[in-house]
Amino acid sequence: MKQFALITSLLASSAFAATADQWRSRSIYQLITDRFATSDGSSPSCDTSQRQYCGGTWQGVVKKLDYIQNMGFDAVWISPVVANVEGNTSYGQAFHGYWTQDINSLNSHFGSADDLKALSSALHARGMYLMVDVVVNHMVGTADPPNYSTFQPFSSQSDFHSECFVSNYDNQTEVEQCWLGDKNVPLVDLNTEDDNVVTTMNKWISTLVSNYSVDGVRIDTVKHVRKDFWPDFAKSAGVFTIGEVLHNETSYVSAYTQVIDSVLDYPTWFPLVAAFQTTSGNLSALASTVQQGQTSYKNGEFMTGAFLENHDQPRFQSLTQDNALIKNAMTWPFIQDAIPILYYGQEQSYAGGPDPANREALWLSGYVEDKPLVTHVKTLNAARKAAIAANSDYLTTAVKFLSTGSESTMAISKAPMLTLLTNGGSSSTPKWTVSDAGFQANEELVDILTCTKVNADDKGGVTVQGSGGNPQVLMPTAALTKAGTACSNLATTTTQQSSAAPQGWVGTASDSLPVLAALLLAGWAAQSSLVL
Repeated sequence: MKQFALITSLLASSAFAATADQWRSRSIYQLITDRFATSDGSSPSCDTSQRQYCGGTWQGVVKKLDYIQNMGFDAVWISPVVANVEGNTSYGQAFHGYWTQDINSLNSHFGSADDLKALSSALHARGMYLMVDVVVNHMVGTADPPNYSTFQPFSSQSDFHSECFVSNYDNQTEVEQCWLGDKNVPLVDLNTEDDNVVTTMNKWISTLVSNYSVDGVRIDTVKHVRKDFWPDFAKSAGVFTIGEVLHNETSYVSAYTQVIDSVLDYPTWFPLVAAFQTTSGNLSALASTVQQGQTSYKNGEFMTGAFLENHDQPRFQSLTQDNALIKNAMTWPFIQDAIPILYYGQEQSYAGGPDPANREALWLSGYVEDKPLVTHVKTLNAARKAAIAANSDYLTTAVKFLSTGSESTMAISKAPMLTLLTNGGSSSTPKWTVSDAGFQANEELVDILTCTKVNADDKGGVTVQGSGGNPQVLMPTAALTKAGTACSNLATTTTQQSSAAPQGWVGTASDSLPVLAALLLAGWAAQSSLVL
């Protein structure tokens, strides 16, 4: 029984208490459950324009975890899991999971409760985290007025705000208390000022996290609910919370960093896309927005979610087909202060435009791993892990933007990493002159993306001539290890001398408890012949 108590304690502390700080080192792969993988490995056709369920499941995700983990990701963000509108609407089916009708039941299209628990367990056995998307702001009807009796557990009209559709996004009261959607598919706004609604939602999120060993919660439409609702909801969740606040101004978004752990960094996403969409993009606007976030967000840019694509925006490769611009833009989320998030399919060069075109079935790609952008992502994750291992302060050191002498280039310093980006495009031969790079005099460096050696000058600066408009990620050779996956053939040391976790553990020691608990449980079960 003592063994059982130890295992229970380990599982509870690891799966139920993934704090913001524990998420700091993570790298997230976002997927749409219906479009990622099927249970039987089949590859059915999937016409995104039809907005129909295509057959992806939680079992399917489990069977393709190797694909995700091989790219270096150690967290998976899945679609909302609760029961949604059934059947066709004016805008197709609820394959995406965001049209909630019953928060206390699961979406059977994705699988059973046991399937979701199996996904959670499979992730934890690999030392990976599970992030579940949730919708608090509204339930979804299929007509106007909606049939309130179809909503559970909120089946009374009094549980919702009176009907009015948001038309003025500068009016915060309207943003919070009017409805999204339209009369065809109204997103019926929950009355989150009502004590019963608040209590019910807080109990629900606590139960969801507990039942399925959820490590983090992504919250949809955060700005559409009053700010003072969120602290108790986040506390009830008991795990890392990151919210969607769709706005381009850090001054607006920053207020939400005071009420939940973190936000998706939409204010940086806007100038990021603009900076690399064309060869005339404004790189300084990107740097300026990040600097605003560093000073206005509760924890600076740390633990915000950095992304280039998601399910609500056109894929970046629908905006440009220049491979150099794509690689530069994709590099950004992995080299700055935030938690990097990659939207599934980006690594396979998916190029869908606005919703629903950006919600393609990944099985149609064949999950090919020997592709340029898959390799690029894998290398970026490896570079970030190497930097974390080499510098125990890496995750708490804010990026700095250094002068390069050119408007089409930028240098981002986050010791021991120096990233050199350009929006010159594939036909350009960029040059970066960074006199204050901060390296040791004449230090030997490596571009992690190509494993090409570069030497700092006698003052620790660098002058680098690029080709094909490609980015570079420089690190000292001394920061690499033979046991690592970042240019290990050039490493001079076997192990990294820093405060990094021992090899074989993921992140910090507390991050690795799921693995340890799983091993203990397996060993104990084998000895006792007990099946749990």
